Amino acid sequence: MVMFEQSRRLSEPLRWGRREKAAIAALLSCVAIALAALGVHAATNSSSARADCVKIEFASTLGGGELHACGGKARQVCAGGASSGEAAQLRDACRRAGFPFGNS
Repeated sequence: MVMFEQSRRLSEPLRWGRREKAAIAALLSCVAIALAALGVHAATNSSSARADCVKIEFASTLGGGELHACGGKARQVCAGGASSGEAAQLRDACRRAGFPFGNS
């Protein structure tokens, strides 16, 4: 099948009409707004840990377990101590947070 004017169409650059330019402008605006929102979110949400928090990760029966407590709850967790394998981790985390571990 012969395609008339195919070589001419291929040799000419694309023509950007009003509709195409508006679509590209809208797309670029959405990308710019999304990047600005991401920047604001990153700047306002700090991931710095509180000084009175205790967080440990340990082996559990179903995989990995996590213990995370802050403030009064962390003080209770540290005062209760631990008798299993995570006792050393919990003792170190309590010491970093400034809470006494166990009955000491």
